[in-house]
Amino acid sequence: MSTELVVITGMSGSGKSIALHALEDAGYYCVDNLPPELLEPFIGLKDELRARQLAIAMDVRSGHALPQLPLLLHGLRDKGIALRLIFLDASDQTLVRRFSETRRRHPLSRPGDGDAQQALMQAIARERELLADLRERSHVIDTSFLRPAQLLAFVKDLIAAPASNLTLVFESFAFKRGITLDADYVFDVRMLPNPHYEPGLRPLTGRDEPVIEYLERQPEVALMLDQIATFLRTWLPVLARDHRSYVTVAIGCTGGQHRSVYLVEKLAAMFGGEWLTLRRHRELGAP
Repeated sequence: MSTELVVITGMSGSGKSIALHALEDAGYYCVDNLPPELLEPFIGLKDELRARQLAIAMDVRSGHALPQLPLLLHGLRDKGIALRLIFLDASDQTLVRRFSETRRRHPLSRPGDGDAQQALMQAIARERELLADLRERSHVIDTSFLRPAQLLAFVKDLIAAPASNLTLVFESFAFKRGITLDADYVFDVRMLPNPHYEPGLRPLTGRDEPVIEYLERQPEVALMLDQIATFLRTWLPVLARDHRSYVTVAIGCTGGQHRSVYLVEKLAAMFGGEWLTLRRHRELGAP
């Protein structure tokens, strides 16, 4: 059995400790803040650790050694390690709020930086620059609006997927709460007829039969579904040939409850026979 390695990285305050707990619950041997220089020696201990599933968290606390990480990870793939990279992100506003609530210092903050709020924003900007290469190589999860239980579920779904195949993630969200940061493609469906204005449908979601029946009576909805599906059928094979591990398709409506949820469910069902598909509904709580 080959060794599986999950690398959790991302912005400070984005939820890496929660993601690591999800991996611990799934039976992975986990290490937080492992210096990049110790990555290969750590993997070499897998027999002594009696573990084939390993997970590490790495971030800007690794300091000057961080630029070595992409090359090290490339070398591990060449040695047959089944590697997954998960990058946790959040909006600057969310990160500032989380640091303010916990009164923690950002790892890149410097003593005597002056105005605390401005110093924190500068530290976040420096961190984004340092992690840009890793983010580009990873599957990104935007935790800005996720509860811990949702993040735990998302991570567990990801690691349950076969590492060798392209995984297609469909995600619904509400534009009124902000666009999701983790999408490769975003489709705006706010122009479609809205069940919110039907009193009997307002408390329901796009997974409930009365809402489904309502939306399926709307020609515009069928047209939108067909056009999104045509786009994906055209370009997913190209992305797979380009060795993409994950593709996230976000569908947004005003409240993230009816239209976007319906379309995510329909698209996941349509593409589930050809691609491994995951569903996420950001505004509906746990998946």
